Amino acid sequence: MKNLEQLKGNWIETKGKLKQRFATLTDNDVLWVEGKQDELMGRLQIKLGKTKEEMQKIISEM
Repeated sequence: MKNLEQLKGNWIETKGKLKQRFATLTDNDVLWVEGKQDELMGRLQIKLGKTKEEMQKIISEM
């Protein structure tokens, strides 16, 4: 997975790609809150029915 700084820096682009790929995602689902990256990943896992590893792979490919 991209390191945290890369992911944080590109999050606007990444969240747009996630919302295009998974139409069920809302702005709240992909909200980046400083210090709460694990919570974000958990929300995405639950919403999309994916494992942590699957989500990391999806995000790293974007």
